[in-house]
Amino acid sequence: MTSSDVRHRDISRMDLCVARVALAGAMLFILAAIPSHAQTFSVLHYFSGGSDGANPVAGVTVAGPGLLYGTTSAYGSSTNLGTVFKLTQRGSNWILDPLDVFTGFPDEAPDGSYPQAGVVIGPNGALYGTTANGGVGNGGFGWGTVFEVQPPATACKTAICYWNETILHAFAGRPSDGGFPENGNVVFDQAGNMYGTASTQGADGCGIVWELSPSGVGWTENVLYNFTDGADGCDPYSGLTFDSAGNLYGVTPQGGVGLGTLFQLTPSNGGWVEHSLLTFSGSTGIHPYGTLITDAFGDLYGTAPDNGPNGGGTVYELSPSNGGWTFSLLYGFSSASCEPMAGVTLGPDGNLYGVCRVGGAHNNGWVYEVPPNCNQSCTPTDLHDFNFTDGNDPQGAVSFDANGNLYGTAFSGGTLNCTEFPGGCGVVWEITP
Repeated sequence: MTSSDVRHRDISRMDLCVARVALAGAMLFILAAIPSHAQTFSVLHYFSGGSDGANPVAGVTVAGPGLLYGTTSAYGSSTNLGTVFKLTQRGSNWILDPLDVFTGFPDEAPDGSYPQAGVVIGPNGALYGTTANGGVGNGGFGWGTVFEVQPPATACKTAICYWNETILHAFAGRPSDGGFPENGNVVFDQAGNMYGTASTQGADGCGIVWELSPSGVGWTENVLYNFTDGADGCDPYSGLTFDSAGNLYGVTPQGGVGLGTLFQLTPSNGGWVEHSLLTFSGSTGIHPYGTLITDAFGDLYGTAPDNGPNGGGTVYELSPSNGGWTFSLLYGFSSASCEPMAGVTLGPDGNLYGVCRVGGAHNNGWVYEVPPNCNQSCTPTDLHDFNFTDGNDPQGAVSFDANGNLYGTAFSGGTLNCTEFPGGCGVVWEITP
């Protein structure tokens, strides 16, 4: 498997304000189709393919005012295997500091390589994430890892101050473990246990849901569920979401009766029970990607990059209803105008925000906003059209800071070329209200 294969595997709570919803309903047809001109778009960093890395697949994690964390899927060192980085605002500038460089293969070190997911801040303040390759097995490429990075105990005296990396788990593949944890960020429960997915391997070769629990000085893995390629689906590329009752939700882009599933895992008698809540096919959109989000009412929101009523993917909602679930199609993009793979983010105004990999004025992708009560009766607000110089092919979820600024990444484009991807090394961007 090449680095290009890994990076391009396409198949490969906030409360909703009642007043806002009422206003949105009154103004929907007037405002929703009007492009937004009140925002300012800025590129915070152009990746160069040097020590800063290149080609970010995931979005960034907001750690506070003027502080972002993220990963790149490539470069960072001569091994070209990706990085963890920090972006800090200093005055009007943003400064990138590489925190960790992945070295990869087992014959060199049991390290990770090619991180497709971002990082999250754990209960102890350290950063946690996964790499799609590295670790052990798989003919020397490894089945992927779960890692921790945290600041060194003493102050650095060098220009680049790398943090201390620890591999918490190296996936071992079939039959007892999964492989290739890809696009979804890990998630913690209140007890400090960590959860995620691995897109392949497991007992049936269709991927797993896993849990890592602190155990003495290390971590112990528990496989919560093995996908079977039946009604439960196959190949869970994306992350997991908790609801207020402690249930887990996610999607698989393959399997089920159709082409992908939305599943629920419910804790029961010391184990977990899987429920397939939705099968994707035809007008619902197919091959769902991106981590689901949930609102205060238990509604789930997500995206499917393919098909739908207009051929270009969908934004959808699944709502609890009388002991069951009701599917609502919020918006169906036209053919070749979106391919939304990143899911959506709930904004401080209660609207949904996301990115399209393609389409827009220059066909380099765009940033959109959709009200949660759209139900195909609105047109998404276009917040920015990428023009390649400021980014191309945005794949990761967007995120907000406390001031309402919106952040994201683009996999390629920008002003600096990389050897492997002459089309540009990618960017981190901001939209300010």
